[in-house]
Amino acid sequence: METAFIITILATAIQAGAPVIYAAVGEIFAERSGILNLGVEGMMLVGAVSGFIVAVNTGNPWAGVIAAMLAGGLLSLIHAFLTITLHADQVVSGLALTIFGAGLSSFLGQNYVGVQGPQFNPIHIPVLSDLPILGPILFDYDILVYLSVLLIPLSAYFIHHTRPGLHLRAVGEDPATADVMGINVARTRYIYTFVGGVLAGLGGATLSLAYTPGWTEGLSGGRGWIAIALVIFAFWEPWRAMVGAYLFGGVQALQFNLQTIGITIPTYFLNMLPYLFTILVLVFATGERMKRHLGAPAALGIPYIRGER
Repeated sequence: METAFIITILATAIQAGAPVIYAAVGEIFAERSGILNLGVEGMMLVGAVSGFIVAVNTGNPWAGVIAAMLAGGLLSLIHAFLTITLHADQVVSGLALTIFGAGLSSFLGQNYVGVQGPQFNPIHIPVLSDLPILGPILFDYDILVYLSVLLIPLSAYFIHHTRPGLHLRAVGEDPATADVMGINVARTRYIYTFVGGVLAGLGGATLSLAYTPGWTEGLSGGRGWIAIALVIFAFWEPWRAMVGAYLFGGVQALQFNLQTIGITIPTYFLNMLPYLFTILVLVFATGERMKRHLGAPAALGIPYIRGER
């Protein structure tokens, strides 16, 4: 029974961590370019409801995934326009985006609560899925979980070993110098803010089409805030973000499974964690000394105006 319990915890942790991985990696890209986007929760919610609505009406979960990614990306462009073009405060804009996304998702999804739609099912891999212990832990997931794992090495390689990744890091560290070197700072920030929104929307679709198929108001349950916090605690590195996402998924799985054996962790404590992490994020993101200590991109949260340093 102990082995079965551990297998269940580990398998659930990997599955529950997938939506957070997408959102966290997307935020890493945005913040690496110097844009702090606290609207991840709103983008995940809009992605989740858009993906589910399209999947229900087309009967195709892949169409839902595409719709979710576009919805998250388009919502992120609002934040990009306000902060990059209009030089608005990034914290205020991000918080407004979350509030807007929560309200919009609630409005769009009001007729889809309780509706059953298509979903991604676990893929049985011959031989591998049947392995004792390792099979259910590593080889019994839907395609979106596998893609989230693949995203980690691809994004890490892109950031650290490609020329566009070098440009991304340059813009986040010293946009004035990057501008002098011929890198279009505004375009770079727009692109990676959009990428962050696309991945947050994909994280939302992973929730509504795979992890907890269906739509209910507030489906993301604070995962957007967790993803933002993970970016900081992972020091803006995808591999560390993956570990943090799985730890979060493990805590969720442990809490649920402990209840089945009579051990209860107060739900109020778990519900407050996303907001506690948000407070910590704001402290870290606004303190220059703390940002330097953690290795944050030097220009994170600072608008760039050509001719000014």
